[in-house]
Amino acid sequence: MYRQIEIDPSQRDLQLILWRDEKGNDVNIYRLNTVTYGTASAPFLATRCLLQLAKECSDDVIANVIQNDFYMDDLITGCDSVDGLRYIFHGVVDVLRSACMPLRKFRSNYPQLFENEADALQSMDLCREANVLGLTYHPKLDTLQFSTNLDLSREITKRTIISNICKVFDPLGLLCPCIIIAKILLQNLWSAKLDWDEVVPKELAKSWSGLVEDFHTLSDIKISRRVFCDGFSVDMLELHCFVDASQRAYAACVYIRSSNEGKFFVKLLCAKARVAPIKPTTIPRLELNGALLGARLSKKVLEALRCNIAKKFMWTDSTVVLGWLKTQPKDLKTYVCNRVNEINELTPGFTFNHVPTIENPADMASRGVNPTHLKSSSLWWEGPAFLRSEPGDWPGQSYSISNILPELKATKTSSELKNLHITMNYDGDFIQFKNFSNLNRLKRVYCYVLRFINNCRKQNDKVSGPLSVTELNRALNILCKFSQRESFDSEIKLILSNRPLPRNSKLLPLTPFIDPTGVMRVQGRLDNSGFGYDKKHPIILDAKHYLTKLFMVSEHLRLFHAGPQLLLASVRERIWPIGGRNLARSTVRQCVVCTRYKGKTLQPIMGNLPAERSEQAFPFSSCGVDMAGPFMISSRKGRGNRISKCYLCLFVCLATKAVHLELVSDLTTESFILALRRFISRRGRPYVIFCDNGTNFKGANSVLKRLLRSSRFCDDEGIEFKFSPAYSPHFGGIWEAGIKSAKHHLKRVAGNASLTFEELATLFAQIEGILNSRPLSPLSADPRDPSPLTPGHFLIGRAITSLPSVPINCKNVNRYERLEQLRQHFWDRWRREYIAELQQRTRWRVREAELREGDLVLLKEEHLPPMNWRLARVDRLHPGGDGVSRVADVLTSQGIIRRAVNRMVKLPSPQDLESITAFNEAEDVHAEDA
Repeated sequence: MYRQIEIDPSQRDLQLILWRDEKGNDVNIYRLNTVTYGTASAPFLATRCLLQLAKECSDDVIANVIQNDFYMDDLITGCDSVDGLRYIFHGVVDVLRSACMPLRKFRSNYPQLFENEADALQSMDLCREANVLGLTYHPKLDTLQFSTNLDLSREITKRTIISNICKVFDPLGLLCPCIIIAKILLQNLWSAKLDWDEVVPKELAKSWSGLVEDFHTLSDIKISRRVFCDGFSVDMLELHCFVDASQRAYAACVYIRSSNEGKFFVKLLCAKARVAPIKPTTIPRLELNGALLGARLSKKVLEALRCNIAKKFMWTDSTVVLGWLKTQPKDLKTYVCNRVNEINELTPGFTFNHVPTIENPADMASRGVNPTHLKSSSLWWEGPAFLRSEPGDWPGQSYSISNILPELKATKTSSELKNLHITMNYDGDFIQFKNFSNLNRLKRVYCYVLRFINNCRKQNDKVSGPLSVTELNRALNILCKFSQRESFDSEIKLILSNRPLPRNSKLLPLTPFIDPTGVMRVQGRLDNSGFGYDKKHPIILDAKHYLTKLFMVSEHLRLFHAGPQLLLASVRERIWPIGGRNLARSTVRQCVVCTRYKGKTLQPIMGNLPAERSEQAFPFSSCGVDMAGPFMISSRKGRGNRISKCYLCLFVCLATKAVHLELVSDLTTESFILALRRFISRRGRPYVIFCDNGTNFKGANSVLKRLLRSSRFCDDEGIEFKFSPAYSPHFGGIWEAGIKSAKHHLKRVAGNASLTFEELATLFAQIEGILNSRPLSPLSADPRDPSPLTPGHFLIGRAITSLPSVPINCKNVNRYERLEQLRQHFWDRWRREYIAELQQRTRWRVREAELREGDLVLLKEEHLPPMNWRLARVDRLHPGGDGVSRVADVLTSQGIIRRAVNRMVKLPSPQDLESITAFNEAEDVHAEDA
């Protein structure tokens, strides 16, 4: 079948095969032009082509056969008449031949069908047995037969038992009364926790031996393929499903009942059995699981049969299950309620009947029977005897269902409800506002409470059905009344007693009054306006109360995450929150969605300088390094030159800000190590190098450590690398500033010109001299002050770009002492002028709210919108010497990683959501709202 379906030419290169006949021959490449067995898409492509043929076929009968009766490339179909079968045969063959899919290897219980066909077809043995979906089909007898080729020669282990059980292929479950015994044994094997090749205990081995002793009998069972009687009436077909359960298993079996002239014909159609759970459960629950299994199986059978089923019956010997099915599901506990609901949904139009256990064929599948007994059991193959008689002779349905069923919810009796007294007096614990996170849910819950109270009081005027707008508004007003009594109890008492409010009361500017329903509202100055009542007299609430916060959050979501100004204006259409401006800002600030879209990262206060920045040491004893580029470089002057890339490697002294520029050809570890060696040869070996997480720096650190361990000579070049966190350029501000200054001069001098190596190296050296001649401290306007201190003073004793000084002749001081005096003079000026300038925090001066372990954060990622940033949880903080954490380990879906805090967006924590904002008590809220 696969080789008859061509692949689109654009996709054929995905099916290439390399092949050679012998080892020394050339390799040939073969391209497969058709669907290939073994690829994941092959079954779909083949089946989809058959479905497309069915869709394009104009004959509904043939299209229905192609669409429903194919299992991959096997067609299994039939018809009630010879003419109809011949019509299907010719139609299906013609349609498939048109798509280059010729059918062959025919088998039929009516070989005369092919009498007028081609010679090739006549020469075939049309009545020879064949395998059909794992079963052996005998066309002459029109029967199905099972194959049981068990291997009992090997040692009895869990592997051999499972292997032999799986060899009995039973897709319709016709042998499940015998197979269920093997499944129960298999469950015992798993419970024993045996290894695959471990010899099973004697008891299990004895059970297995007794089971397989008669398993060969299964191959002698021959099952008629036909399940309808001759000349059956289409309008009298019935489906009967029997279900049962035992302590070890539960099962269901489906029978088809047909009739002709008063004679009834019953045949087993399919069955299914399952092992009971290892965890002990009650028999009624297992019986209910059996009923659910039967409902599911019946639904599949009804979908597969292409004939009209006039009547459908479900039979069980459990009166408890029948009682559950007749009970309202809402009165049952969750386990039973869910299964009863599903059974009712799967079995519309079914009649549920009681059958005695002795006449229930599903009892054989739930308990298991011997293969020899199964072969001769008419109860299993033909159903109970009463089905072959008129319905009046069926078992009577006069069984009694107990009124006290298990798994029922506890309910109050009517007498208890009569003695129930409900009062509407306010109690502070009556409404637990903080148990709700949604205003709409709170309103609806309390609305049902009010309806319940009303229905208990008025027996003849009960309210039912969906909640109305009037009920919801009444519930909200009562909730606001409770909130006001919690926040303004003393003010309400003063208003009710017609006494004036205190002068410092926040309610005084609003002129509050109590409306007829007992809710405190704003009197205001809009009585003469044309606005509605709620707009003129909004309900007064305290912004610190939890109900007000729920109202604000609900309005924020309703307005599609509106900003503080619009949010407050919308809320004031109905309620007037005291301190509402702060609450509106806080609601927007604590909204997770708004926080994610804003994407504002944390920014800790500027940290203290590392010790290397303020220690007196030789230049470049501690330094930072960074790379810049690429820059274009020419291989030669004139014609024939080749343009390539090169990079700038900058070393900066942390103490003196002196820089050293090196030209490197690429960003590899080898090129950086060579640049590092050139730097050491001219500036001396640093004992520590600060850098980012570049792969060349990481590689150089690994190479130097490996050389240090393997060669004593390299011990002198031991250098400690200190890496800043990933994606944190602000940790290396001193070398980032050096890179910026170097590129400033380079771009203005060279522009986009492609210089040769000598030209660019010379330009780098000149820029290095310029940068090392910059003043370290602010210049003085006094002409008597000495020349400004520069990094060059620490390198050569003067600014590099300045002219040589006139030699000083001093009779009493030799040259060595004079040089030492100059050196000490430079360091004195360095301490007085330069170090003092480092005291100030030029950026990030304010200490913001810090992260806590367990906080949820977003990791900022460049080139992605904030809603696509990764979610993480803070696992560990790394505080600095000042106690401020600027680096944290966070747990992501890919593991724990380390990132700088300023690359994180803090999401509102559960504590923040409980109290949406920390109000500023010192702020004059009263004046602001007025």
